[in-house]
Amino acid sequence: MNHAGTLKKTVKVCAPPGVVWRRISDIAGLPAWAAGVKKTTYLSKKRRGVGAVRLITFEDASRVEEHVTSWKTGESYTYIATSGLPVRAYVASISIRGVRGGTKITWQSYTSVNMTRKEFAGFLDGMGSFYDLSLCNLKKLLETKV
Repeated sequence: MNHAGTLKKTVKVCAPPGVVWRRISDIAGLPAWAAGVKKTTYLSKKRRGVGAVRLITFEDASRVEEHVTSWKTGESYTYIATSGLPVRAYVASISIRGVRGGTKITWQSYTSVNMTRKEFAGFLDGMGSFYDLSLCNLKKLLETKV
């Protein structure tokens, strides 16, 4: 059974956009803030921008390969998972916008899967928790660096 859905999580941090962008645009810097990430390595010579590729290794030894498909310096980037997730498609973006007193970070994704409705609901809940915890970690990290 095919199901598709979106997730969108947002957090406001008390840090300037430039500081936030430097942190999130380091696409191999996930172990510092993404929940359960053990290490991230580059699979491409390119480190930033369209064409950069990373391999994320989680604490449970699972691995996900992601390719950057869109890059707007200082604003956002989009990536796709090409392996490691139980999905037909996974496209996600992280974007920032300066707001009064700091920066708003938005992490959103589109997922298409071939699983039951109940399995998909569980998958989306798990991804939502991952985004929430990761953004909370990122907020703490950014606000202690200011």
